[in-house]
Amino acid sequence: MAGIALGVRREGHFLVAAGLDIGLADLLAHPERPITDEVKLQRWLEERAHGAPLAYLSHRQDFFGRTFFIDERVLIPRPETELLVEEAILLAQPRWRGDFTIADIGTGSGCIAITLALELPHVRLWATDLSASALEVARRNAFDYAVESRITFLEGDLLDPLPGPVDLLVANLPYVSSAWLAGEPSIAFEPRQALDGGEDGADLLRRLLLLLPSYLRSSGSALLEIGEEQSFLAGWAQEHLGGTVTVIPDLAGKPRLIRLRT
Repeated sequence: MAGIALGVRREGHFLVAAGLDIGLADLLAHPERPITDEVKLQRWLEERAHGAPLAYLSHRQDFFGRTFFIDERVLIPRPETELLVEEAILLAQPRWRGDFTIADIGTGSGCIAITLALELPHVRLWATDLSASALEVARRNAFDYAVESRITFLEGDLLDPLPGPVDLLVANLPYVSSAWLAGEPSIAFEPRQALDGGEDGADLLRRLLLLLPSYLRSSGSALLEIGEEQSFLAGWAQEHLGGTVTVIPDLAGKPRLIRLRT
């Protein structure tokens, strides 16, 4: 019960801070600040009680130590996706000072591409998404972090919009099975297109893997986020594509990434 109470209190603090447009640390340091819009805060609390995610109410979500604008047009970034960014940085750092290009497929809010642009300041990035409205959110975030000139946002299906091969391709595509998604109310507020991976959750991942040979430069790499149910794709990719295929676990030891090197 104490844990539940603490969680509710923290959520309340988070919403108050968002309503005041300040950080949570600032609110806790100065709790005497008056609430300027009690009507909005009450509406947020009611919507939260009905399951609305905090990120959609506050339009904020932290990712890799930074705060991104989020709304119902995009998937809420998850902490587990930070592993994808960490591995991408490790792959890019030895080579990034030359002509190095990265493509982020299914960019959504743009948090992956923008983080890579900030962490690797000399790489060129392309970011694609099938959703024009998601790209609006991504462009806003890129502008907020002053990297809009270094990321080219492209609308279209998977790799189709890319103008040419890249050195590193990263993707956090939908990998939730349709059946599981249908019975899970906790993610009902998020865009289904950003979650539904088909019968076994691997429809888009398989399509992407088959396209890779035409879009990776020599000695290029791809990093794909997966759920533990899609770890079978490593063997499938090895059989169909060759190269070096590795499954990378998360901190809990569960399969989280597939790394493919040509």
